[in-house]
Amino acid sequence: MAVERILAELKALGARQLAEATAPPKGMYTSPDILALEQERIFGAGWLCAGRADEIARPGDYMTFEMGPQPVILVRGKDGAVRAHANTCRHRMMPLVEGKGNASRFTCPYHAWTYGLDGGLVAAPHMDRTSCFDKKELSLAVIRCEIYQGWIYVTLNGGARPVADMLAPLTSVIERYGQEHYRTIFTEEHVWYTNWKCLTENFMESYHLPVAHRETVGANFTVSENTFGEAGDEDDFAFQFFTKTEGAPVGRAHPANDRLEGDWRRTSVMPTVFPSHMYVLAPDHLWYLSLQPDGVGRTRIRYGAALAPEVMDSADDSLALIAEKKAFLDKVQVEDKHVVEGIFNGAMSPLAVPGPLSWMEQENHQFARYLARHLCD
Repeated sequence: MAVERILAELKALGARQLAEATAPPKGMYTSPDILALEQERIFGAGWLCAGRADEIARPGDYMTFEMGPQPVILVRGKDGAVRAHANTCRHRMMPLVEGKGNASRFTCPYHAWTYGLDGGLVAAPHMDRTSCFDKKELSLAVIRCEIYQGWIYVTLNGGARPVADMLAPLTSVIERYGQEHYRTIFTEEHVWYTNWKCLTENFMESYHLPVAHRETVGANFTVSENTFGEAGDEDDFAFQFFTKTEGAPVGRAHPANDRLEGDWRRTSVMPTVFPSHMYVLAPDHLWYLSLQPDGVGRTRIRYGAALAPEVMDSADDSLALIAEKKAFLDKVQVEDKHVVEGIFNGAMSPLAVPGPLSWMEQENHQFARYLARHLCD
């Protein structure tokens, strides 16, 4: 069976050292059977990033998220806590809300069943003649939700390790930046026509920065200073460090930044939380992607950015500053979109063969080992 051969090759690849490693077999990117296994064992069992907690800062603020086939409402309760509920009415399963907003309750647009911010059913018209109707038993389904360093993570797996435990070795590295106080400046939804792993692997490696991003982030990237963080073979994350040169337009600490000292003032950390949350954490900003497959060759992306508080507070024209930062980051996305859609098209061709990895693609090999752990048993 083709999927068994692909997984055997993946398992053998995961057992090799980086110096002997290649890119994964191309069937990992093109096989519908592999995707079905990923949906079950990875996306159905792991933590997915739904965005940033400051996007729903006030009581009643909410935003929606599609966790695979499961629609989700993320809401800030009256007590200040962030909760996640299934975005489906308990009557005829109609989605309750779309997008973002602020509400005191959620009313189904179909039959006006109404729920409080805590998910409890508070009203349902014309149900007085139904003997099996019990308001207390018809709350919205609860979805496990945790906040870590300002990020909102959700999962359908009640047995998943807490995010803070899973990422504990990363915390000491990133907490110095104070990213939970960064202020979100935009969040967007996109679809790219590529396999989700092409995009994840592209984000994790800086090998392509001086080439594919020569006009943006690659112009101020120093290859010799690129280093990797310590992540174990069983860890569900990887990260690396890179520094920005003098005069770089982004990636250096603002003069008012009193959290970072020495080289940390020009150092960015680039974590990837497997399977599909990745971000660049710089002294002055962060930007991120949260991915989900929507078919073998189609990936849904939540893309956003935030600025350090001192950067926002010192701006003479915050709207102009946001527009400038977004235009720069958007250009980076255009550059990446071109290459990751090209990689997928290449993988679909009959003569394509995966080649050896560079030392700068260390995290790609860590990712292959992660996939092997979860898919090859």
